[in-house]
Amino acid sequence: MSAMALINDIKGDGGEIDVFKSYTGGLIAPESDDNPWNYKITWSPRKIVLAGQGTAHYLNEGVERYIPQHRVFGQVERIKMHNDTAYDAYINRDSLKYRIPYGIQKANTVIRGTLRHKGFCKKWNTIVNLGLTDDTIIIEDATNLTYKEFAQSFLPSKMNLEAFLWKNFEIEKGSKEYKALDWLGLMGNDKIGLQYVTPAQILQQLIEEKWKLKPKDKDMIVMYHEVHWSKGKKEQVHQSSLEVKGENQMYTAMAKTVGLPLAIATKLLLRGKIKERGVVIPTSKEIYVPVLKELEKFGVVFKEKESPKKKGFVANFKLF
Repeated sequence: MSAMALINDIKGDGGEIDVFKSYTGGLIAPESDDNPWNYKITWSPRKIVLAGQGTAHYLNEGVERYIPQHRVFGQVERIKMHNDTAYDAYINRDSLKYRIPYGIQKANTVIRGTLRHKGFCKKWNTIVNLGLTDDTIIIEDATNLTYKEFAQSFLPSKMNLEAFLWKNFEIEKGSKEYKALDWLGLMGNDKIGLQYVTPAQILQQLIEEKWKLKPKDKDMIVMYHEVHWSKGKKEQVHQSSLEVKGENQMYTAMAKTVGLPLAIATKLLLRGKIKERGVVIPTSKEIYVPVLKELEKFGVVFKEKESPKKKGFVANFKLF
């Protein structure tokens, strides 16, 4: 809804959109960030494990680009929010499916992705490349298998995990990335205790315990839109960013930003304010204008910034 509102405002003023980038992340708030991954579970743990599955597809400067799944977390853009906080941003799945619903078929760059705290993607990239997020093969008996033996089983024979991490990722013992893997338990001798499971399910069991929200933890939703547009000789970059924090383990920002729009839209429907029927996405003004307006009462407020476009800047990806 926020993206559609921004796009329609620009187009309504006669602007032509050349670049559309949109990233969102469900994160842990800084005051509750107490583990080396800078991450805790605030939504489906299974989807967290399987995030990045499949090839990502996006448009960059008029050329369609693809990122195979083993490189999704290895190609990261650094995004800076309104408060100067920087996040890792990775492209997720098919960005081009947004062109028609948003009416931006003429845009030369279309990117949709996910935000994580700085450094997360490099750490998670090692887990993906180890093969531990695979959900296609079955390990029949991991009852007495340790997590270290589990991770080791994906490596070439006679190569230990430490050697593999250094050779493939230049991750040395004592580094932030190594400590994060160790803290997660992948270097440990705890037994897995599961039968007939995929590697992804084993990993899910591990993160559900290690990345659990504590009762007083606060989560955080961050969202960032960047639109490059022109009108005649005028070229501008509009940046729109959102940061919403939860209250505790129960009343989360994730629940707020998912539940409140649904509740507000339901109320509008019951009061006859929404005339559309059927399965629709909220890209029409009769839906997104009143919903976004009421969301502001609950602290869901975007901060806007507009500045002249700098030449030569679209996306600056860092490769791990």
